[in-house]
Order: sequence, then C-alpha cells, then structure tokens
Amino acid sequence: MGLYKLSLVFGTFFVVSVLGFGVDPALRINVFDELNLGEGFPGVSQVQGFHNESRAFLFQDSRRSVSSSPDASRRMWQKLRGSTEFTLLVTLRQDRASSGVILSIRNAEHRFLELESSGQRSEVRLHYRSQGHQPRTEIFPYALADGQWHKLSVALSASHLQLHVDCNRVYERVLEPPAMDLPEEATLWLGQRGSGHALFKGIMQDVQLLVIPQGYISQCPDLNRTCPTCNDFHGLVQKIMELQDILAKTSSKLALAEDKMTDLDRCYCERTCNVKGVVYREGEAWADGCRNCSCMNGTVKCEIITCPPAQCPPDATPVYVNGSCCQECQLVCLFGGRVYVEGDRKAMHHPSGTCTLFECQDRAMRRVEPPGCPELNCLESEQITLTDRCCRVCKGHDFCGEGHGCMENSDCINLEAAACCQCRDGFRPLRADEAYCEDVDECAEGKHYCRENTVCVNTAGSFLCVCLAGYVRIDDYSCTEHDECQSGSHSCDENALCFNTVGGHSCSCKPGYTGNGTICKALCDGRCENGGTCVSSNTCVCQQGFTGKSCETDIDECRTGRNTCANDTVCFNLEGGYDCRCPHGKNCTGDCIHENKVKHNGQIWVLESDRCSVCSCQSGLVLCRRMVCDCDNPTVDLYCCPECDPRLSSQCLHQSGLRAYSSGDTWLEGCQKCQCLRGEVDCWPLPCPLADCEFTVVPEGECCPRCAADPCQADAVRNDLTKTCTDELGIARFSGASWTKHGTECTLCHCKNGHICCSVDPLCL
Repeated sequence: MGLYKLSLVFGTFFVVSVLGFGVDPALRINVFDELNLGEGFPGVSQVQGFHNESRAFLFQDSRRSVSSSPDASRRMWQKLRGSTEFTLLVTLRQDRASSGVILSIRNAEHRFLELESSGQRSEVRLHYRSQGHQPRTEIFPYALADGQWHKLSVALSASHLQLHVDCNRVYERVLEPPAMDLPEEATLWLGQRGSGHALFKGIMQDVQLLVIPQGYISQCPDLNRTCPTCNDFHGLVQKIMELQDILAKTSSKLALAEDKMTDLDRCYCERTCNVKGVVYREGEAWADGCRNCSCMNGTVKCEIITCPPAQCPPDATPVYVNGSCCQECQLVCLFGGRVYVEGDRKAMHHPSGTCTLFECQDRAMRRVEPPGCPELNCLESEQITLTDRCCRVCKGHDFCGEGHGCMENSDCINLEAAACCQCRDGFRPLRADEAYCEDVDECAEGKHYCRENTVCVNTAGSFLCVCLAGYVRIDDYSCTEHDECQSGSHSCDENALCFNTVGGHSCSCKPGYTGNGTICKALCDGRCENGGTCVSSNTCVCQQGFTGKSCETDIDECRTGRNTCANDTVCFNLEGGYDCRCPHGKNCTGDCIHENKVKHNGQIWVLESDRCSVCSCQSGLVLCRRMVCDCDNPTVDLYCCPECDPRLSSQCLHQSGLRAYSSGDTWLEGCQKCQCLRGEVDCWPLPCPLADCEFTVVPEGECCPRCAADPCQADAVRNDLTKTCTDELGIARFSGASWTKHGTECTLCHCKNGHICCSVDPLCL
C-alpha cells in the first residue's frame, strides 16, 4: 500500500512537471510582437530561421533603429518592473567574429539590463544596475559569434544567475541582485545599444522575456527532469519514515494535553487586564485621559470621551484645565482690551526698567508682588522679555521644565516664549491643544505598508507586519515562504547548490560535480595530473605531451611517431616533449615532418587550419606563432592584421561623432577598453585587482574598487548574515536589508554588516 501511494505521488509529480512547460501569457513578453518587427524597420528583414514555427529576422545595415514605442514599453514594464525573477531567451546565429548587443533596456546613460556578445574576445557580457544603483558587468567567456545557430538563455532569480547555451548549463553564478525599478521613459532596444551603437549582425528568433526564474525549460523541455531517480525514491521513503515518527510523538503529546485540559475545565479562571502596572478585574471601568476604558474578557476596550459644548455665563469662558479632558467654565477678567481667565498673569514693563505684575483673581486683575529674578548667564542681547512675568529669561529657556499638562503620548515642545504640547508620531490629538492623544490604528485605517504573506498588527504609535505561519521575513513589510536553503533544513549534497521553491527546494550539483543534487560526485575527483582538464565524469583532457586516464604518463613521441624529426635525425624523448638530435659524425639536414609533409630546415609556412598562424622548421622541430603584421607590405592579410586596413568602411566613428578610429585601434572610454575592428567597436571593462576587504568603494574619477573604512561610503558590501542591525523600532535586520526609516517618507536606511547607514532615497529626488 505504501509503495502504491509513492507511485501515485510520482505520477502526480510527472503530470505537473509536463504541464509546467507552458507559460502564463501574463508572464511572457514576446519582443518581436511588442516591437511590431517587420513593419517599417529599415535594416531588418524576415528570413528563414532555425525552425519554421516562428518568425526570424536578419539584422544588417548600420542605419537601423529598432526600439520599443512608449506604449509597448509601458506594457512590458508593467510585467517586468520590480521583478526579482526573470529569464531572457533568444535563438540566434551571429556572424562570425562580429560583436554587438542582443537586447538592451536603458534610459539615457543607465543600462538596466543589457546582453552583449563579443566575437572579438569570445565573451558574453551581461550589463545591469544593482539595487544599490551601481553599474555592474558579468563576463562569461564563450564564443557565440561563430556563424552557427545557438539557443541562449539567461535566467535570474534574486542573486542567482544561470547561463544556458544549446540547452547546456555553461555558467552558474551568485551576483548582486539587479534593480528592475524601470522608469516609464526606459526603452527596449533590439540588436543594438541605442541609435547606431553596438550593432548586432546576424539572425534572431524567439526573443522573449519570461517573468519566471527557470524559463529555460520552455526553450529546452528536456532540462525539466520528470522521472525520479532511485536516490529520489529512497530519500522520499526516508522522509516518510521520519514523518511517521514525528506523528507518533505528536499524538502522544496531544493525548497528554487533552488530559490536562480536562483538569482545567473544573477550574474557574477570571480574566483580568493589566494597564500601566494596574490590574483591573472583569467588567471594571476607569478613565484614561480622554478615554473611558473597561476590562472585557481580558481585553481592554476604550472609547473616546465625547465632550458636550460648555454652557458658560457671560462672565466666564470655556478653557482646558489640567487633569480634565473636557473644557470647563472659568471666570474671566478684562484688562487692556484683552480677556484673561482665572490664574492668568500680565506683566507691565515700564521704560524706567520697573515691572508691575497683575493676576486674574475673582473677575478682576489684581496687583501681585513679583518674585525675585535669578541672575542670567547670557548676554543682554540674548535675553527675552515675557508678557506673563517680570523676570527676563535667556533664549532657549526650558519652559517645559517649569511644568506642563502634556499627557501620555504627547510631548512638551519649547517655543521661543512659551511651551506647547505635540502628539508623537503615530498618534492623533483628542483635543485642540494636543495635551491628550490617541494611537492611530494604521491597520484598520489602511495606512500601513504590509505586503503579501503578512498580517498587519497595530502597535502603540506604529504597526508591525507579522509573517503568516510557514513564512519568513524578507524585510519589514513582506515575507516569503520558509527558505530551507537558508535555514539548512534541506537535502542537498555539500557539493550542490540549493534553490528555494514554492513548497520546497531543489538541488543542483556545483560545476565540477555530477549527480542529482542530493548526491554529487566530483567529475574527476582531482585526478587530472600534469595540467590536464576535467571535462566530464572521470574524463581528463591532457596537455600536449601527456596521456593516460589521469594524464599521468609522458607521451613518448619518439616511440609513437608523434614527432616532426626527419629521417636523418634521431628523436630523443623529453619530459612533456622531445628533441631531434643529429647522430655523432653525420651531417643532418634538420628537416621536419609536418602533417605528413616534409618541411625543410628554415622553411616558413602558414597553417591551413589557421591563416593567422605562421610555422617554421628549426633543426627538426616545428614552431608556430601568430603572424607579425607589416603594414608596409602591400600583400599583408587584413583579416589577421586589421590595424593595416586603410579602407574608410573599416573605420569606426566615436559615439560623439567627432573622432574616427582606424581598424585595430584601441582606446579607453570611461572605465572600458575599446577596439575598432573592421568597422565594429567592441568595449569591455578594465580588469581590476581583487579588493579583499569587507567594504569597497569606487572613488570618483577611478574605475576600480578600493577598501573603504566607512561602511556608509561603501558601494559594495561582502554581506555577513550573522551581523545584524537593530533599527529605530528595535527590529533586527539582516545585513543587506533596506527599509524606509519610521516616521519618514524619503529616508532610506541600509544594514551593512552591523552598521546602519541612512540617506535620502534617490527616488524622492
């Protein structure tokens, strides 16, 4: 019965996997369709593609401009904006040795996402902007520009990138997550970088952007493994046995808990409420400032006190009295055309320097003796004369320190000549003078920022976004499914990469290892000797001069005949090579045997397989090197020596339009090295030494990062998740997290390995 259930599970797994090949149209961007390619784009023409199931287009002509319209951009950005998981797919045939941009999403000088193929340097480059708004470039050594058809896929999931070529995963990297906060003005360019730059030459087909992490499966369905291995089967059986053990233990604990609940049913427990250290019994009521509160079923219920209009006689007026929520009638005095209430004072300062003090007492302003004035420790120009006292005070005097009526959640604020009350952040006033304030329930009023997989919980002056059961926190406002990879509760081999998925995780062996991810074995287990390279399981490709399963043997070129020595010399085997020696007493020619042909000593020839390589025979040994370019030679090969090409069609125009470069010229452009080759410009980032430190910054005017002493000045951080920060609300933040500071709209804070760095959010500027 158990095996039957397991078979049913695997059958369901197979069906779901197959159906998973389809992609929701809402998550697919067909670039050809969005651009209306084929309708009025000079330099682009429809041709035969890799297959006949979709359109293919030939990109040629240097005057083309293939970009998205504002409406098309708006539709695409609605799907792509803010996404942390997406895949770029393209089937292409790039002209041999050419260079150009496949797809570019940019706004002005900012490259949000750009894929480039360089035939000159045999590289694929991914340019993007990091979430720290810094330009980043990932370089993948690979020759796409070989005149052959290739299926290319770049899949991004947060900081994890996979590059597939022809359904083979050739690179897998962890990088800084890209920022896909695409502005409305951003434009998608196909086959070029802006107008007239980095033009792609060749054919493209099936150019798509899928807003899913593993979109390469739609291009190469066989990569979606649908049949479980024996290891998967045994692992599932083991997991079921563990679950059965947990179920038995949980059942035992549940039975014990039910027994205790039965005993508790015989008891009467009165629920109480604890407020500010005071315990209130069930049903008890009390006044709390401007609220009437009661204890109901262990929960405090409060209602705002509604104050009726004060009905005062003609000689009185309604005013707020300390300790009372509502206004009360107070007797008034008329003095100097102004109204004063009981207890108010008025100081009359005379030009002679004397002062008379009056106080409202029983409807009349009566003269009172002013108290003695303390000596002031400030200059006379810094002294202030007040209307309610005879004594002067210094600027910045602490009026709040003399006593105030600001209650809980209201702060006393010193003004220039008096004090006032002000509600704290997250509270609203209950009366006009803000002496009494109530909490704003952001959750009930919809004034919170809690996102998916969270529940908003109101707190005093603020709110919390609590993760739903089974989810873990991403930042203050959103949660994601529990990450078995991060918590370590996964089944991946130590030599495998773990990828969190909805409902579980997946495992994939690291480069250099093979297996199903649960069990990974080294391809050659370090057995390739003498510089050999491991290319597949237990398969080594040996350097010239060595052979054997692990490249452990010296090839004896003399015994095997793999040498170029002529018949009149003697082959002498050496470590990793050989030498042609003339026997004593003989006059040897020093000729060589190369590709079954006799080459005379001193003879020079061009390789048939590589027209840019020149070989020579020297005393029986064949030596080959790249051709030396002599531009004064009218027969020089311009393919091998582009710097000797004088034709205008081979020159390159600088993007400023003010300078032209000859074929073969190199120059520095910003932080890139560029080269003109047969009319095409190719640029690549300058190599930088490794900055082995926790915080790095690229100084203004420089190209390479340097170690930074101040974390807040750093452009990049080597994040350590064990070093957390505590924000202004007491919430722990992982290194790399960012949040908007509480009580502000435009102050963006980052946690950098235990250091909190705050600045103005650039999106607010």
